[in-house]
Amino acid sequence: MGIPTRDEDVALHARILQRESVANVDAFAVFVDPIIAAVKYARGCTHEMARDAAIDVLLDYLEAPERFDPQRGRLFAYLAQSAKNTVTDWQRSATRRQAREEKFGLLFELLGRSPKDCLEQSAEVKRVVERIEQSDLSQVDRAFLGLMLQGERSTQRFAEVLGLGALPAVDIQREVKRNRDRIMKWLVRFGREVFGDES
Repeated sequence: MGIPTRDEDVALHARILQRESVANVDAFAVFVDPIIAAVKYARGCTHEMARDAAIDVLLDYLEAPERFDPQRGRLFAYLAQSAKNTVTDWQRSATRRQAREEKFGLLFELLGRSPKDCLEQSAEVKRVVERIEQSDLSQVDRAFLGLMLQGERSTQRFAEVLGLGALPAVDIQREVKRNRDRIMKWLVRFGREVFGDES
């Protein structure tokens, strides 16, 4: 489906403001594919990343459609730009994370040359794993965390762990993101408990 016309933008926004029952479904049908195409073209990202951004901005818009001001431009342009900004934020975050991981890897490469150091690192990892096992995390959360630590990117794999197979794709996406955010917050607290707050 192509980019919606200005009249389609205006009509759909009016229906969403009136909270018509099928307007949200229509918004996804009309906007998801064009937003994905615009984001992939502008940011050179993967289809999955563009799709995640499109879904995120559409969910945000549908929760508070009154934040969009039609006087400032078209709805499609507003949503597409928001999705592009979201991907840019993710890409910057990934670049910073990769730089941190490279520094961390270099540090352990330099420090881990002797067998004694390797044993100490192994003991530290074992201690962290034991603390996770003793934590208040449920089995589902531990399985979810395990996928995160393995670098899993598939929303479907996370959905399987959470038992979300019967939900619509949009709801699955939202629930997986909500759980990922919750586990990340738990990890931050856990890290402070185990290693101390270095801030």
